[in-house]
Amino acid sequence: MIKQATLQDLDLIAPLFDAYRVFYGQNSDLNAAKEFLRERFDKQENIVLLFFENDQPVGFTQLYTTFSSVSMEAFYILNDLFVVPEHRGKGIGEALLKHTQDFCGNQKFKGLALETAMDNPAQRLYERLGWKRDQEYLHYFWKSSE
Repeated sequence: MIKQATLQDLDLIAPLFDAYRVFYGQNSDLNAAKEFLRERFDKQENIVLLFFENDQPVGFTQLYTTFSSVSMEAFYILNDLFVVPEHRGKGIGEALLKHTQDFCGNQKFKGLALETAMDNPAQRLYERLGWKRDQEYLHYFWKSSE
């Protein structure tokens, strides 16, 4: 089952979010994860979709809204996608992605964008579900020194 999370689900989301960050090389900090998520929910800056197996959350995706000035349409950044390691290979990531695509369409948004590591094996899944690798634009990032 997949459900859209609310602030009341913070204690369910935070451990998954913390594990996601650890997967990407960050130190575990459950309290900071909770505060980060709380702020996103309080400011209505995110959408979290939770996947449950046997009433336990085992995966999530987090979306942020942004806009295209050229097309003058809103779209989502699929910023986070995580499945607990012992639940991988069961189709949970695919189910979350399909649900996210349906959610986006129901909101009448332009689409979804994501970025991933060059060696991420999930690229095959993305492409199988209709995602296209950007061949037209380069993406740059500037990091503040503060």
